Amino acid sequence: MRITLDHAHLFASNLQATVDFFRTMFDAAIVHDAMGAGVRNVRLRIGTAFILLYEQPPKAPRGGAFHHLGIATDDLDGLVAKMERAGHVFRNPVRQGEDFRYVMIEGPDELLIELFEPRDPAKWEIAFEPSDRR
Repeated sequence: MRITLDHAHLFASNLQATVDFFRTMFDAAIVHDAMGAGVRNVRLRIGTAFILLYEQPPKAPRGGAFHHLGIATDDLDGLVAKMERAGHVFRNPVRQGEDFRYVMIEGPDELLIELFEPRDPAKWEIAFEPSDRR
């Protein structure tokens, strides 16, 4: 038996705007788009991970038990510059941690997203490509 965490499932009050945000900012690819449980569901691949978007407004303000989505990159400065060119406004500068650099941003529906660049991706078992997996 194999078990793996597959995706985070997020509500989207404006599904198309949310899809566009992840496609524009993080080069997400749509891998599935269909009706499910009476509403449209869109599965996005970002690198080696997935987000499933559910076409329904969030049930409560900012997250309930969910805190944030973490998106790893090997070029945080490049990602920040790309997002700024696309019109995203950063409220905080990139911060330096001992093992990584990061910045917190707000996505659609007040979704808190951490963009981070680990100093040693292997230590965190981060795979930017499927072949990076141990």
